[in-house]
Amino acid sequence: MSFVPAPPPGESGPAPTTVEAPPAEVECCPACGAAEARLLFTATDRLFRTTDELFQVVECRSCRLIRLAPRPRPNQVWRYYPREYWFVPGADVASRLMELYRRLVLRDHVRFVERALACSDAKGIVLDVGCGGGLFLRLLKERGYRVVGIDFSLAAAGVAWEHNGVPAFCGSLSQAPLPAASCSAVTMFHVLEHLYDPAEYLRAAHTLLEADGRLIVQVPNAASWQLLLFGEHWRGLEVPRHLWNFRPRDLEILLDRCGFEVVRVKHFSLRDNPACLATSLAPGLDPMVRRIRRIEESPHAAILKTAAYVALVAACLPFALLEAACRAGGTVMMEARKKR
Repeated sequence: MSFVPAPPPGESGPAPTTVEAPPAEVECCPACGAAEARLLFTATDRLFRTTDELFQVVECRSCRLIRLAPRPRPNQVWRYYPREYWFVPGADVASRLMELYRRLVLRDHVRFVERALACSDAKGIVLDVGCGGGLFLRLLKERGYRVVGIDFSLAAAGVAWEHNGVPAFCGSLSQAPLPAASCSAVTMFHVLEHLYDPAEYLRAAHTLLEADGRLIVQVPNAASWQLLLFGEHWRGLEVPRHLWNFRPRDLEILLDRCGFEVVRVKHFSLRDNPACLATSLAPGLDPMVRRIRRIEESPHAAILKTAAYVALVAACLPFALLEAACRAGGTVMMEARKKR
């Protein structure tokens, strides 16, 4: 899924270093207001190489929320988002193979949403926030659901309309052209970690949902084994685009403050968990990374690298299943409803 900004005492986390984050460079925790934080990592954009700047990932000493500090300014953060920061369907063989692969692994997300809707009396539309090219919504539409997407990228919304045949608009959820209580579900896959104010989007979703509607959110899991293994090289950190790194408890607290109660938690995503591990190991094989870095390669080399990446993802699957079974998966997905 895509989210591109517009231009102008719970689970265990990573073992921190003993170095204090320089006070002059660390803002007070936006969640609890505490001034003290400890430095976990210093990292740069290892994934897409949009910058050589170094950024700090710190943990609040009071609430233990992990965050980027200082955060890029709102009018500058868009610089770190490459163009086409979402899946772009192509006409070549490698692109067609990736789209088939994505259709397969996205069924996991589709089943999660279908189960949520089956337990709800809501009959409105399904709104996907950060819809990217709209493939997920297309799969839902093929199953008979009424769908609409929203994305900050005009190009992504255009692909959703033209390639996948789903309605999508460009803009912010807080200004979505939809009436209150019109949605049976609002989905946010890998969105909250990008936002300056995640609570604003959750409150907007609360307004848009029907009384028995469902909110589905997914974020990288900062209490995962993968973060412990890879540290600053973990794909889920995605410095500097991820401003927050949530543990499950952090996300539950945020949802509670915004008027939601969690009804289901899942620690495994077929699309994301093994792929996150594979990209942490070999970012140069990831098709999205190669495309965004504009790596020159022959069609034959592109097919071989894509095949090698898919094979690596398959090899990572047993570990991803094991960590998820131990409630330490690379992502956490939650279904929530309005408090009753």
